[in-house]
Amino acid sequence: MRMLITGGAGFLGASLANRLVEEGHTVLALDDLTAGDPRRLSRQVLLTRGDVRDVPKLWTLLQGVDCVYHLAARVRVPESVHYPAEYNEVNVGGTVALMQAMRDTGVRRVVLASSGAIYGEQEQQPVDEAQTPRPNSPYGVSKIAAEYYTSTLGMLYDIETVSLRIFNAYGPGQDLPPSYPPVIPQALRQAQTGGSIVIFGDGSQTRDFVFVDDVVEALVSAATASSANRTVINIGSGQEVSIRELAAHVVRVTDKQVSILYNPSVSGGVSRLVADVRLARDLLGWAPHTSLEDGLRLTLERDPRFQAG
Repeated sequence: MRMLITGGAGFLGASLANRLVEEGHTVLALDDLTAGDPRRLSRQVLLTRGDVRDVPKLWTLLQGVDCVYHLAARVRVPESVHYPAEYNEVNVGGTVALMQAMRDTGVRRVVLASSGAIYGEQEQQPVDEAQTPRPNSPYGVSKIAAEYYTSTLGMLYDIETVSLRIFNAYGPGQDLPPSYPPVIPQALRQAQTGGSIVIFGDGSQTRDFVFVDDVVEALVSAATASSANRTVINIGSGQEVSIRELAAHVVRVTDKQVSILYNPSVSGGVSRLVADVRLARDLLGWAPHTSLEDGLRLTLERDPRFQAG
């Protein structure tokens, strides 16, 4: 197959692109390189630098494409609070531009990388796809809007659509920016360098951490799943882990003497969030295989940033 991945040089996009070229597919990647890194990509991936809102560029890239993976997005939840207009422009506007360009070029399937962040605070756990979204950040709002645009425009333009609500993905090569770093690579760096792991709130808040290889498996399956059209599907580990428990796992796998510090003045976010992944099993034939501790060890082994400590 001929595939286009928007955000193809990012953490998830590059992992997916490299997997697809290994399977013999022709893979094109579009990335503005704001967070993407070409060094992540196999030489067989055809990378174009550009903005996902650039419709003429999309027309060129989409010629003969069988399936699009739409991963291009701004993804830092705290940052979205400060820059909601940019998150709306890129995450929502980019999705609309892509769907229009797909209509114009006759591409017939798109897989959207959505997010578990759309759920917000929910009384029922694990959360399933039928629950009403209650996003508590502009990022979450942008993702639910992207889902609606993808599904609605897909119906109007006769494009098959699958939206995967990916929970807290992690693994080797994940971005570690100086501001708003993701929790797992930040904790691993703090442990490996002899620092302290800082936990916001009291650490009782729970999350669902899913290893990158498992996410890639789900994305690959979604491109050809015959009964998944017009669906939204949770992709997570299905395991609920508190931030305190995560810190204990990090200490164990790094085998370091690490201090755990709590910062109660900063919110830890929603109190609980874990994915019900039964629909993914039914529609994609997919299940997560990597435990959190195994995923942390694999991250340490494969990511050179953590090997010097």
